[in-house]
Amino acid sequence: MSAVAGDSKVATKQRLIEAAEALFADEGFDRVSVRDITTKAGANVAAVNYHFGSREGLVAVVLTRYINPVNEERLARLDILERRVAGKPLPVEEILDAFVRPFATQVRRSELSEKLFFKLMGRMFGQQGCDLPPVVENGFITMLNRFHKALAKALPGLAAEDVWWRIHLMAGAMIHTMAHAESLQRFSGGDSGNPTLEQTLSRFIRFAAAGMRQGADEAPDDVKPKGPQVEFPF
Repeated sequence: MSAVAGDSKVATKQRLIEAAEALFADEGFDRVSVRDITTKAGANVAAVNYHFGSREGLVAVVLTRYINPVNEERLARLDILERRVAGKPLPVEEILDAFVRPFATQVRRSELSEKLFFKLMGRMFGQQGCDLPPVVENGFITMLNRFHKALAKALPGLAAEDVWWRIHLMAGAMIHTMAHAESLQRFSGGDSGNPTLEQTLSRFIRFAAAGMRQGADEAPDDVKPKGPQVEFPF
């Protein structure tokens, strides 16, 4: 195979991935066909099977490409926080910041616009109830167990079951926020404003922290460093 032919195949594969990402963000995973993807990518219908084995193979590539870096950064941020406090409980806000902040990092690395990125992420994280590639599902299990442990330590008055459910409810709110921000602006007639990414993350952390804390005892004040919310007072 010549170098030109090899480069052409690589370029076609990349166009298919980028076309799929944009279409999945706009339309959702279930509504996009192989023909939709190949038409947008300027490739023939057989190209998806050639490069990815199937439509499901292409979906798996897109999921892995976006979800794994977010979960890896979440764990890295939590590691840094836990080393700092040396076994003491972390403030809830700091744990939640580690959970949501990676979206800000990854949007800057993406070829997609911020709007499409968050729509795609919202749809992808909404796929958690569906079949996920093993490497993605295993990453979720590892990440969620680590955050459950950190939140359980920060909120000792909550039963383990309650911590799991609050993580689940918080994740659902996050998915909805990412996937449907445009709807809020439309339904409110613009009254919801046009917040920056930092403002949206801050609002979400405050909201989620309140839900996490409701009815729970927390660690004593003397082991609570100030959380990231202090940076965004509004």
